[in-house]
Amino acid sequence: MQFAKYLAAGILMIAPVTFAAPSPANDKGDKDEINRLENAGTVVGEILNVPDDIPQDLLDKARCVAVLPSVLKAAFVVGGSYGRGAMVCRTGEHFKGPWGAPAMYALEGGSVGFQIGGEATDFVILVMNDRGATSLLKSKVKLGADAAIAAGPKGRDAQADTDAFMRAEMLSYSRSRGVFAGVSLEGSTLRPDNDANKKVYGKDATAAEIIAESKFEAPAAGRKLVSRLQKASPTLKP
Repeated sequence: MQFAKYLAAGILMIAPVTFAAPSPANDKGDKDEINRLENAGTVVGEILNVPDDIPQDLLDKARCVAVLPSVLKAAFVVGGSYGRGAMVCRTGEHFKGPWGAPAMYALEGGSVGFQIGGEATDFVILVMNDRGATSLLKSKVKLGADAAIAAGPKGRDAQADTDAFMRAEMLSYSRSRGVFAGVSLEGSTLRPDNDANKKVYGKDATAAEIIAESKFEAPAAGRKLVSRLQKASPTLKP
């Protein structure tokens, strides 16, 4: 009888531990995605806070902004890996609403590794029209082939060439060692990172559901990224 009492007490003590759901904070993958979202928000905040940054008229015309922080050359030449980050789009029909929740994206291959040298480089890609935005929601897009992309202009230098740049579906920028400039990403690919989206939002999350269908709210780690874009460009100006 005494043994049975001790046994019952022991079961009660261990039961909460045995059946408790695992905490996302203990999952390494989730931590990686949280860091990636936080870093993307920091990158956008810093880039939009310098005088010679992305021209305001181009940011106001952008449907989506993809941010890939701290991409290393080694990521593209060792084991065929890639750079990862997030893309935020304006919500609503024709992407005319406020900025929505960020979806996780990956940048792969191409000539990126040759351009960025050995330094950690942040990439920012503006998606300038509905076609470019829609094409990125469900599949991998080869930049320069499936979608026209150009090195983005910055500051006052953009004014004379705005029409030429606006013919591109996407405009790309890089920042390395504090130097911010337009950079060509032609030949690389940009795609939804579905594994990362599932870690952030749940097993059924896809980029299309996050962006086009607005089924999810931005996680805490992604709110800085969204709010910074909302503050910088609250309204689409076609």
